[in-house]
Amino acid sequence: MESITRKPELPFLNPVERGAQIQSPNNRSLLHPSSADDLHDLICVGFGPASLAIGIALHDAMDPGLNPNSAAAGFQPKVCFLERQKQFAWHSGMLVPGSRMQISFIKDLATLRDPRSSFTFLNYLHNKDRLIHFTNLGTFLPARIEFEDYMRWCANRFEHVVSYGQEVSEIVPGKTTNGVVEYFVVRSRNTETGEMTSRKARKVVVALGGRAKMPPGFPQDPRIIHSSKYCTGLPSVLKNESESYRIAVVGSGQSAAEIFHDLQRRYPNSKTTLILRDTALRPSDDSPFVNEIFNPERVDKFFQLPAEEREKRIAIDKATNYSVVRLELIEEIYHTMYLQRVRNPDERQWQHRILPERAIGRIEHHNPAQRMRVHVRSVDGKAEGKEILEVDALMVATGYLRDAHEQLLEQVRGLRPAGQAAWTPGRDYRVALDGEKVSSDAGIWLQGCNEKTHGLSDSLLSILAVRGGEIVSSVFGEQLSGQAQGAPLRAML
Repeated sequence: MESITRKPELPFLNPVERGAQIQSPNNRSLLHPSSADDLHDLICVGFGPASLAIGIALHDAMDPGLNPNSAAAGFQPKVCFLERQKQFAWHSGMLVPGSRMQISFIKDLATLRDPRSSFTFLNYLHNKDRLIHFTNLGTFLPARIEFEDYMRWCANRFEHVVSYGQEVSEIVPGKTTNGVVEYFVVRSRNTETGEMTSRKARKVVVALGGRAKMPPGFPQDPRIIHSSKYCTGLPSVLKNESESYRIAVVGSGQSAAEIFHDLQRRYPNSKTTLILRDTALRPSDDSPFVNEIFNPERVDKFFQLPAEEREKRIAIDKATNYSVVRLELIEEIYHTMYLQRVRNPDERQWQHRILPERAIGRIEHHNPAQRMRVHVRSVDGKAEGKEILEVDALMVATGYLRDAHEQLLEQVRGLRPAGQAAWTPGRDYRVALDGEKVSSDAGIWLQGCNEKTHGLSDSLLSILAVRGGEIVSSVFGEQLSGQAQGAPLRAML
């Protein structure tokens, strides 16, 4: 990261400073702001990468420079994005120093859909006067902090159509005509004032992202922190970086490994322990042929498979994304462990330890002035695997749940087709609703929670550019005829 040249007047800023930057009206996207009282054509719940990609795809569809013959010229849909956070942020708690992206910069928010877009990562670099300097790095994998800055750069062009600090509480059926719902009402709460606001929309995209998954039985304690809050939450608990803290990390994936590795730099005098159920840290499989499962066209093939076959495919390809670590990081961690072995063969006396085939049995609560007691047990029940760790903090890197849409759509469940017990998204991510109860002009789309139907790439960045175009095409249909937004790249050039 140190070798990336920056313009003096445009440094990397912390989230608060970056959020305070004001974009010139001339740099705004082509989307037009609307009043909360308007009947919106589209409301996106959540403004993370998925919704941002949708906004970019809609902007590009309306751009006469990209689509000179498109019917979208002059098209001004009423669109609004609602976001709980006070500003755009992407995994701010995991912007670990030195961490890099795990996908190519070409899989940004626009390039695979249309490389002519002004929202490509390369155009971002050009705008920041870093294009040639990035080229000199000789890599396709930007620093994670730089890619977050790229997405924030894109998001700033949509600030006029985003309502930040709005936590959506529910989506309910709106006005009916002859028993048919014509639109939906999206209710949200201002996170600062508590004021409730209701907005109407014919079409709603729900893109909430994942929520922290904590193992059952873990007590609520400010010293027990999910990995999503590592960079933002841990410093407020362990305030003295020179202190001899004791810190445990549970998990066997990339986040757990990054945290375990970074703790040794952040708190150099601390004792750290990594607890994992597996026998070892395993490398992710990002080899070329295997990596093709994340190609946009693979979504079509996966969606057409029977449910049983989809489940098998996910299990087979799990090593590309779940409980795996980049090989380079594994090698760095192993080197650290080896040097400890050189100095002292007794692993129990090491400053940094890895406990494989272990799980946390229980955590004894103490007041803040005392350390927590973490009871570690062998996953196979053997007595020799038992150990008690006294720790000042426990980092939990056990992944995310992607079911937040269930509660949000509770009041809409009655509009599903008869006999349907779960939300069923189509290939275009539009959920099935009873045509006798809901107008064809109204609909709901789900994003980031469709792994079972759309494949492993569903919650990842890899297909966001193309998927954003597919959503725009599905939502606005003939209003954007003249440019098939969801078409493969070769058909668009």
